[in-house]
Amino acid sequence: MRRQSAASATAALPEAPLALVERERGTIRLAALDAAALALGLAPGMALADARARVPDLHTLPHDPAADAALLDWLADGADRYTPMVAVRLPAGLVLDITGCTHPYGGEAGLAEDLDRRLRRLGLTAGLAVAGTPDAALALAAHGLAEVEDLPVTALAVPEAVHLALRRAGLKTIGAVARQHRAALAARFGEDMTAALARMLGEVDVALSPRQPPAPVTVESRFAAPLTQSEAALAAIAALAVRAGVRLAERAEGGRRFEVTLFRSDGHVARLAVDTAAPLREAGRLILLLHERIAALADPLDPGFGYDLIRLDVPVVVPLAAQQLDLSGGDLGAGEVSALVDRLGARLGRGRVRRLVAANTHIPEQAAFDLPLADLAATSRWPLAPSGEPPWRPLKLFDPPQIVEVIAEVPDGPPRRFRWRRRLHEVTAHEGPERIAAEWWRRADGAGLTRDYFRVEDSDGRRFWLFRHGLYGVERRVPGWFLHGLFA
Repeated sequence: MRRQSAASATAALPEAPLALVERERGTIRLAALDAAALALGLAPGMALADARARVPDLHTLPHDPAADAALLDWLADGADRYTPMVAVRLPAGLVLDITGCTHPYGGEAGLAEDLDRRLRRLGLTAGLAVAGTPDAALALAAHGLAEVEDLPVTALAVPEAVHLALRRAGLKTIGAVARQHRAALAARFGEDMTAALARMLGEVDVALSPRQPPAPVTVESRFAAPLTQSEAALAAIAALAVRAGVRLAERAEGGRRFEVTLFRSDGHVARLAVDTAAPLREAGRLILLLHERIAALADPLDPGFGYDLIRLDVPVVVPLAAQQLDLSGGDLGAGEVSALVDRLGARLGRGRVRRLVAANTHIPEQAAFDLPLADLAATSRWPLAPSGEPPWRPLKLFDPPQIVEVIAEVPDGPPRRFRWRRRLHEVTAHEGPERIAAEWWRRADGAGLTRDYFRVEDSDGRRFWLFRHGLYGVERRVPGWFLHGLFA
């Protein structure tokens, strides 16, 4: 049975009763209360006017759900130190699947004690519980109980009307409901109630959806004495890179993305990641990329009170066979370009180094788009002219194409002279036309026009790519001419 740990955290508050309030349908109501306010008989959902009548010195603050969610996300980042299977349950819950993760703490009780101590150090109080299912762990933490059978029926995730019907039937606890015949319960209270009961009791397998899926390869180092020097942290990262390389070699795989997570003893979590253009498992090159990434950080690593856990994850892996070495010990055909791309990506950012990729279209301006080089697993093939012939398409295109004035011997013939940017060009050689039709769905609407492209050379030896927009006398009475690109 997988074990689930849940924490429901609220900030430590002053002794005066405090409530968070929000406006609901024109009425200000209590959204959340501290322990002192709850002890005085106040409850969430109560109107603020009624609450003030009972507790005149009640202190209030506006409720900010976005800030609560941000705090939960921050706490979930810190909870990654215990397990990669962490899920956020709004408004105030975290669920951790701690199956197989308790040995560094001496068991479930030791892990819960460490978590509680860290939360208290941050000024937070929490209800902690360990159970076999996420629903049971959350309910036990919220109600401060140890056994699922002792939970009230309100812990079931069903409408309030079902809760009321269960209490009227004399069923006030989960244990009392569980002892009843399921078919009778489903007939009287609905199948949703029996399904919620089965999830609570662990009779069905409830998979936890973590914030981030576990990485295929993970290595980490824990430190009894937190590392307070950046140099020591970098040395620990280098050692993890070596261990990750060994793991990848055992799996005959290479990594395309590497993520380092540094857990500080005060709860702060720092993350940095590098992407590679080709699969990588060589520790030396990975260490170099990580150093490049750290050097490019706007805010340098700050150990603060010290890092007590550093983890290196490889979330993206691909097959990588053993590499052949030459007689000097170097790689045959080593990718200098890949190494350069990796270093630029580590320093400038993952999306800054890009490559043009061929698109499956005949429209010239749509025939290529750019993607981050780290995202491309293989090179794309471009249509090339036969060997020894000039290129069919220019490398530089104008967006949009530029209007030119053209003189041709016949209306639908090649250009003989054209004016571009107030300069007249005499055409001495031409090739074409290359006819490119618009997309069929645009032609059906009459919006697309046919293009006749010509490769021309002027008297100065410069080469241009011109097109006539529209068929003469069919699509347009007098088609226009455009300059779309320049050949090198």
